[in-house]
Amino acid sequence: MALGRRKAVTLAVAALLIGGVAGCGGGGGTGDAASGSASSGKVTVEWWNISTSEPLKSFWVQKVKEFESAHPGVTIKNVPIENEAFKAKLSTVTQSGKTPDIYTTWGGGVLKQQIDAGLVKELTTDAASWLGDFTPAAMQAYQFDGKSYGVPYDIGMVGFWYNKALFTKAGVTTPPATWTEFLDAVKKLKAAGVTPIALAGKEKWPGHYYWAYLAMRIAGLDALKQAAADHDFTKPGFVAAGTRLKELTDLQPFQKGFLGAGYSTPDGQAATVSNGKAAMELMGQWAPVVHKDAGKGLGDDLGFFGFPAVEGGAGSATDVFGGGGGWALGVNAPPAATEFLKFISSAQVHRAAVETGALLPVLKGEEDAVKDPNLSVVAKALAGATGFQLYLDQAYPPAVGQEVNDSVAALIAGSKSPEQVAQAITDTAESE
Repeated sequence: MALGRRKAVTLAVAALLIGGVAGCGGGGGTGDAASGSASSGKVTVEWWNISTSEPLKSFWVQKVKEFESAHPGVTIKNVPIENEAFKAKLSTVTQSGKTPDIYTTWGGGVLKQQIDAGLVKELTTDAASWLGDFTPAAMQAYQFDGKSYGVPYDIGMVGFWYNKALFTKAGVTTPPATWTEFLDAVKKLKAAGVTPIALAGKEKWPGHYYWAYLAMRIAGLDALKQAAADHDFTKPGFVAAGTRLKELTDLQPFQKGFLGAGYSTPDGQAATVSNGKAAMELMGQWAPVVHKDAGKGLGDDLGFFGFPAVEGGAGSATDVFGGGGGWALGVNAPPAATEFLKFISSAQVHRAAVETGALLPVLKGEEDAVKDPNLSVVAKALAGATGFQLYLDQAYPPAVGQEVNDSVAALIAGSKSPEQVAQAITDTAESE
């Protein structure tokens, strides 16, 4: 389930770019049920979501029944759709200027395109009494110009998942807290005959995590926001991020054949770590689930640490990078859709969803609902984050996000310099 959420980030970006969402006009539900039945005192709310597997599939079925029981005359048309089918179907309906009443969104640049096309209901006023219940980090991807256009249901962060036994074998006694310590750990692992890092070079998006985090640590979050506004990624902090990443790649830290490796394939990034063939990977909170699916799993040997600080950098080590899923409302969604959104976002319902193990908290004070020890570390890090940066391939317009992925992949492969990466991203941003 968690893997599907992250894959959907890049898939949704691609689909909506191809679909030309920004060129759509108008808005409204996908059918006549929401508006056409209001005069009879009955209303149907169409809800597209990606909860096609357990435990959330059954969980939401039950919550729909509870809501309908408490709201006579309201029918929630629950439409779970697999990720790839979802992004294709949503792209098709948005091209015609429509959306479901409630639908899954990952926020960022794709949601902004839908907003600019007039397809999304603003929630700032209608949900004012409960928007403050969400953590600031969780809400960030759904807010633009001080207004809210969606709410989160899940959030996570990227960090290093590592094999404690392999660290011990190499004499790495504590997780590295600085970039210098991290490079030293890589050298110690190699000296001990251990592959330091697994990477899915073929899929590109895992590689952009390194450049993005280094840019955060060196240039700072404000610099990333400013670069998006003035379309300039050539400033020293971004070039330095590429230079630091090249320091890492020059150590040849990745597994053999990493440029052709997938993420969740039997011989991919997750399986390489899960089967003890590499010491760590930089990945999101879904990693433990994928480890179990793709390999043997590390059990108690699995640990987690945040991306290290870079000495002299302007960014904070407590700023985190990640993303999650959320809900948006179609611009013509009926009031019942807002009521249902409030219900599934309530503390009681969301805490129960978190306790299934499928989600991480987006509401304040829910960290204790996370039972898995490693995910608890992630939840606490998120709760204490001083800043939050959405995945760059989701935060920026789709073409810019794709260029980040492509250019960073070229840097890791040795075919682009740090300066060329910065210039390529800038050129794409200026053309948008």
